[in-house]
Amino acid sequence: MLPTVVFHGIVRCYAQFGVPFSWHQLSISFIESELLTFASEYFYFQSFRKSKFTNLPFGEEEKFNYMTNPGGPFSVIGAGTMGNGIAHVFAQHGFKVNLIDISEEQLKKAISTIGKNLDRQLTKEMIRKEIKEETLANITTTTSVKEGIKDSGLVVEAATENADLKLKIFKEMDETAPDDCILASNTSSISITKIASATKRPEMVIGMHFMNPVPVMKLVEIINGYATKKEVTNKIVELSKQLEKIPCVVNDYPGFISNRILMPMINEAIYSLYEGVAGVEEIDSVMKLGMAHPMGPLQLADFIGLDVCYSILNVLVDGFGNPKYAPCPLLTNMVNAGKLGVKSGEGFYKYTAGSKELVMSERFRR
Repeated sequence: MLPTVVFHGIVRCYAQFGVPFSWHQLSISFIESELLTFASEYFYFQSFRKSKFTNLPFGEEEKFNYMTNPGGPFSVIGAGTMGNGIAHVFAQHGFKVNLIDISEEQLKKAISTIGKNLDRQLTKEMIRKEIKEETLANITTTTSVKEGIKDSGLVVEAATENADLKLKIFKEMDETAPDDCILASNTSSISITKIASATKRPEMVIGMHFMNPVPVMKLVEIINGYATKKEVTNKIVELSKQLEKIPCVVNDYPGFISNRILMPMINEAIYSLYEGVAGVEEIDSVMKLGMAHPMGPLQLADFIGLDVCYSILNVLVDGFGNPKYAPCPLLTNMVNAGKLGVKSGEGFYKYTAGSKELVMSERFRR
């Protein structure tokens, strides 16, 4: 639970920035998820305000960083939640970005999402109006991979977490991108070495695993494939720092570090529910109040997407050959039933557009 002094401090932040706040809507989950999210955003953008980039004329960042940045514009393949978040962060830090998706409709949705997120930051006085305008001006959209990456110094793939799809995309990236272009994947679990095998430049392939929501979360998990050159790793580390992120370099084994630790915890929480050890609210409350987690494991699974959790657990099973990572039968059933969490409107909790109230799914009410 939040200490009283921290709680009141965050509430004062809401009041200072004129964010609508209703006392009768308060709940433990609301305080620990919504207010902590706001606090994270506040301190992140205060840091951004003080960065060296804000003291440079717009457009000068690339000149300042030419020694460490990959050349050319950056490209992001995939305009979903992670892709538009990555494009947002690159563009907000002064880099030109080509955002690529096969769906024109998805690209329009991505730009709308980025605009709304910038408006949210603007309303809270975390950024200036010109930062919003410059950010949007830095993003170009296209449905053509060939056109979108032909001059790129770095391409970040952020497509669906599917190995076959990623291998296909990397083969196309390798055939089209300049020879000195770094090819990165935002995969959260699929082997970078396997992805690199689809290319003729495995030494230029690396994992660049951002966390969701990308504009807020500070971590970038950087994954070295078997053949990744040290120079490539160093460039991505420096670039991550320029994005006001904290890079952590790990080696290429199933789940890397983040999901090798996180997914078994989530799976065990689902098993605890499945076996009747405790209910949804009790499981999440124990982890929030006892372990200082801002979000319980079942709510977090809903946020990540139960289908994503299922896929990552299967990657761990296949990679280690150890049945201890096998998805809980309850998780398998929920995925098969289309109950995927926030994205489908229901998982362990129910989600209604425009509502922040945490409501348990009727399926799990006692």
